[in-house]
Amino acid sequence: MLERFRETWAKIMTPIADLLLRLGVSPDAVTFVGTLGVTAGALWFFPRGEFFVGVLVVTAFVFSDMVDGLMARKSGRSSAWGAFLDSTLDRIGDAAVFGGLVLWYAGEGDDLLMTSVALWCLVGGQLTSYARARAEALGMEAKGGIAERSDRLVAVLVMTGLSGLFDLPVLRTIVLWALAVASTITVVQRILMVRRQSLAEA
Repeated sequence: MLERFRETWAKIMTPIADLLLRLGVSPDAVTFVGTLGVTAGALWFFPRGEFFVGVLVVTAFVFSDMVDGLMARKSGRSSAWGAFLDSTLDRIGDAAVFGGLVLWYAGEGDDLLMTSVALWCLVGGQLTSYARARAEALGMEAKGGIAERSDRLVAVLVMTGLSGLFDLPVLRTIVLWALAVASTITVVQRILMVRRQSLAEA
């Protein structure tokens, strides 16, 4: 759903990408720094209940996910290695966001049920990505579903930020339950996509 806005965001981020290239910064360096910032922000602020500040920090570094790709294309350094690195580090950042929420509920949040829900969101997100990667490794396709990565990330960051800004923890509860269900459905959808393709080839 959010992929349609990538072109607009690319135009906004292009001047930043150009500046970094002129300064001699490599796309890989931006990828590493972005992942480090997302991971540190989520695992430092979320377990302490500082959700609004945490989301601001994480969001600032999330934009590097678009900048590094732009830099690679503009500099002619797009490669299989860059794509692999970006995708792999994305998984680390995503896990840190949900992991930070797991730590909150397991600690100061003191809510076993929501700890489990947040943990399933983390696992479900990783399974969604794995299903696609494994399908592609087998020469099939498993892209799509009702909750792709960008949808999950935007939803959890927006609602978590608002929950901290307005002191409304129910917003986190709603989004985590919704993402837990949506991630489960998406994994099942991708499994069925691969099954249909497998049967068609038989």
